[in-house]
Amino acid sequence: MRPLDPRLLKYASATRGTLAAGALLAVLRTACVVAFSWLVTDVIVRAIAGEELGSLGGTLLLLAGVVAARGLLLWATDAVAARGGARAVGQLRERLTAAIGRLGPGWVARRSSGDVTLVAGHGMEALEGYFAGYLPQLVATAVATPLLVLTIGWADLTSGIVLLVTLPLIPVFMVLVGWATQAAQKRQWRALSTLSSGFLDVVAGLSTLKLFGRQHRQEARIREVSDQYRMHTMKVLRMSFLSGFVLELVASLSVAVIAVTIGLRLLGGSLDLSVGLFVLLLAPEAFLPLRNVGASYHAAAEGMEAADRAFAVIEAADGVGEPAVAPGATPGDGLVFDEVTVGYDGRTVVDGFTAEVPPGELAVLRAPSGAGKSSLVGAALGFVPAEGRILAGGRADAEGRRGAIAWAGQRPGLVAGTIADNVALGNPAPDEAAVTEALRDAAAGELDPGTELGAGGTGLSGGQAQRVAVARALYRLRTRGCRVLILDEPTSALDAATERRLLASLRRVAEQGAAVLVVSHRNAAAEAADRVIAVESEEASRVR
Repeated sequence: MRPLDPRLLKYASATRGTLAAGALLAVLRTACVVAFSWLVTDVIVRAIAGEELGSLGGTLLLLAGVVAARGLLLWATDAVAARGGARAVGQLRERLTAAIGRLGPGWVARRSSGDVTLVAGHGMEALEGYFAGYLPQLVATAVATPLLVLTIGWADLTSGIVLLVTLPLIPVFMVLVGWATQAAQKRQWRALSTLSSGFLDVVAGLSTLKLFGRQHRQEARIREVSDQYRMHTMKVLRMSFLSGFVLELVASLSVAVIAVTIGLRLLGGSLDLSVGLFVLLLAPEAFLPLRNVGASYHAAAEGMEAADRAFAVIEAADGVGEPAVAPGATPGDGLVFDEVTVGYDGRTVVDGFTAEVPPGELAVLRAPSGAGKSSLVGAALGFVPAEGRILAGGRADAEGRRGAIAWAGQRPGLVAGTIADNVALGNPAPDEAAVTEALRDAAAGELDPGTELGAGGTGLSGGQAQRVAVARALYRLRTRGCRVLILDEPTSALDAATERRLLASLRRVAEQGAAVLVVSHRNAAAEAADRVIAVESEEASRVR
């Protein structure tokens, strides 16, 4: 792990302000440390010289003020780190969720939802320890250590040279310990990811397991993974304590070397007491930031592991760029594909696809499995990188297309709440009449909008969940002024009679001025369509 990942400054701008404020506070705290050492030295030397307590009153009062100022600066440092950390974590979480939205449901479907949730939830919370503990110490090390070394070298060159020789021992041991800690932390994170994913899968399938009396067999698996996570966590903690001991030992021995040299020179009369005592008081303070940053490294390791995974997601979303503009495309209010090519991992899935769904028409996209139907839908929504030009509602940019398209994927993607909450998902003030109308047009008029659903739409059959997802797309189409409706396999779980009702509703939606594209293998959908768009599995794509 790098001391400070530059991507953190890029994706969480609040980090810059936290670093600047932390550096300023570190300078002030260093000044207090130097002033405290100088005043203590002055008081002790003058007391040894026989001065009265009354003559030392002003210095003692000034010393008390420095102590109070140092305490206030320590409090300010913690407050700035906590507030800046909360803002930076919030910004990073926003970037992460926005990146997941840009990558789209296809990307999420190829990954464990538990792993994604772990990074966005527990991982971002663990990153707060990085800001609250590690980052302030890192800034203090970068600012205070050079200033203290220069001060000691200015007061006593010999002690400054000894300090320069012994000080690098701590970073060397920090690097050695850090390598081992990073490997252990990665193993701990993998164990936590496996535990969360496994537990999520068990909870999702608990009703099925109980139905067949197999729920107890999963207890042993969860217990085994929990024990593995516990062992990895204890290894990380053990390394943390051992590394803290090593850093303390190295720092103590280094300070002892400086103290011995000062003592010998004081006995020999080659060093003044005031200089020796001043340097001796400052020497531990020069090692303190390095010791603290090494000790706080372990608290930050888990959060930085999560941040690294979050950066990977954000960078993957940044790679989903806008498609290149192909000449000759004519803007329209419907859906237009012009020489669109989609590929994954160096393999072309769709090559040179051209088609148009004008407003007022119902089109069906048909193709063999794996020919790229869902990839074309993902490209239209801006979730899949593609070459060529795609227009939706007259907009060519991905954000504009998403604003012009209402869609429902193959998976309903329902959440815990009422049916109305799922239909109006994302709308803070749902329109009850529009919800009822959307359910009716989705051939789900028999469903009560107030019915409570469990996680994942528990409480509905597959066909009912599918129609609720279609109702959500219809609700968005009407309440947000979308011009294009895209449905991916909306009738795959429906009986023939319900399918006919839904297709009749979709035709009415098209007649009202929307461009409707249905991805379907069903013959009934093709028969109800104004046009059938076929994607060939070879290079060419044709419209018939």
